[in-house]
Amino acid sequence: MTAIDNVECITLFVPDLDSAKAFYEAVFCGNFIYEDETSAVLKLRNLMINLLDERAAPELIRPRPVGGPGAPPRLPLTVLVDDVDACCVKLAERQVPILNGPIDRPWGRRTVAFLDPAGHAWELAHPL
Repeated sequence: MTAIDNVECITLFVPDLDSAKAFYEAVFCGNFIYEDETSAVLKLRNLMINLLDERAAPELIRPRPVGGPGAPPRLPLTVLVDDVDACCVKLAERQVPILNGPIDRPWGRRTVAFLDPAGHAWELAHPL
């Protein structure tokens, strides 16, 4: 079997593509490498994030429905950083509300969590 171990892109369904693009550009300082009427792809160091207008999402997950707005997050996406506390300062400058943290976790990471405008949970972490 071919190895399934190289995540290339994460697609996030968003209700408002323009606000999602503004948020991701401000927080991740990445480069959008593709844009059309329904999506924008942000390139990070080793991953792409596809922001997809939720009206275009059903074709990707049929026969399952797209989750409704306001549903609680079901997974945090974790990004390894050099200094969580320094990132918190940058998040505050960009007016990103913090859910929790910075917190030293028992599994050996210092973390901070926040949500994007569509309610996707993100965590920044560095090893203790």
